[in-house]
Amino acid sequence: MRIGVPGSGGMADALGGRWSGAGHEVLIGGRSRERSEALATKVGAVAGTPEDAVAFGDAVLLAVPAAVAAEVLGQAPGRVVVDCTNSVVPGRFVLDEPRVAARLAEASGAHVVKAFNLCHVDVWRRPSLAFEGRPLGVPMCGDSADALEVVGELARSTGCVPVHAGLLERAELLEATTAFAIGLWIGGADVRAVFPTTV
Repeated sequence: MRIGVPGSGGMADALGGRWSGAGHEVLIGGRSRERSEALATKVGAVAGTPEDAVAFGDAVLLAVPAAVAAEVLGQAPGRVVVDCTNSVVPGRFVLDEPRVAARLAEASGAHVVKAFNLCHVDVWRRPSLAFEGRPLGVPMCGDSADALEVVGELARSTGCVPVHAGLLERAELLEATTAFAIGLWIGGADVRAVFPTTV
């Protein structure tokens, strides 16, 4: 699969590197050409501009801050776009901008799927994404069955399991859950203990 990644920060590094290592073609497109080229070399990708990344291939991972995501994406009708952004107010752990994914879809015309936002970037850098013998689940919300299948394949290629969490209107719940979980985690709580299994 061909994956364009606007951005050259932590998520572009962690997920772009995983996908490149899994055999996907990845294009890193940050605002700094030098930084994009350095990251592309590191993860085995090619470098370009943010516009190149949006136009590249089968899927786009928006690895930029939520506040600039709509501007970076622009008009992208019909594109499969993964929104991994989190608009969380530091220290307060509430949402600065709710409905990021839904607003991206409305503004761009893209098939937006909210996914890969629940875990910290360091989780995506781990050698293994299995925990207690089970692969990590990746919740995803979207309106297009075809887009969900594409993003599900991206999850599977990292060794994870796609978890279909509903239509895009439910993405704001996933965004809020992330803010809530980050606050618990920063406060020292064992977040896994809050969501025990029923077995």
